[in-house]
Amino acid sequence: MWHFIGLVLLTGVIPFTSPGDGLSEAELIQKAEAFIHAKNARQQPNTTMEDLDNFIALFADDFVDEHLTFNVTITSKDELRKGMLAKLADTVYFCEITIDQIMVGHNVAFVKNTEHARVKPSHTDRAIEYSSTNIVSLEFNGDGLITHLRRHHGQ
Repeated sequence: MWHFIGLVLLTGVIPFTSPGDGLSEAELIQKAEAFIHAKNARQQPNTTMEDLDNFIALFADDFVDEHLTFNVTITSKDELRKGMLAKLADTVYFCEITIDQIMVGHNVAFVKNTEHARVKPSHTDRAIEYSSTNIVSLEFNGDGLITHLRRHHGQ
């Protein structure tokens, strides 16, 4: 009998003892959409410093940003800003990033997105138009800031 009562009490308490710092599914989806929106805004013909700052503001002070295909890891906001400033020298004709799918877990969102752009990198004399499907994983802290970004570039 005591085992049954203990089991009833335990199962009644478990839902109330789950981690309290987890973001809800709706919050994770909103944060994933905000990330893609900010990423898209920083890759436009009329990108401003405010667009770069809005993107950087999505990250925690202590974060890791991995570009897995290119074996590049960034761990400071200054380094992230420096890379984005260098890209402002490119000529962007257009860039559109659309969300294809979002999956969420505990404080993580996986975003499959398609990027279509026409860009002339500053170090070349011709424009490149491309379309690729990419996957990013976004891990968040309890404050909803990105602590780990993994970029899986598509074909």
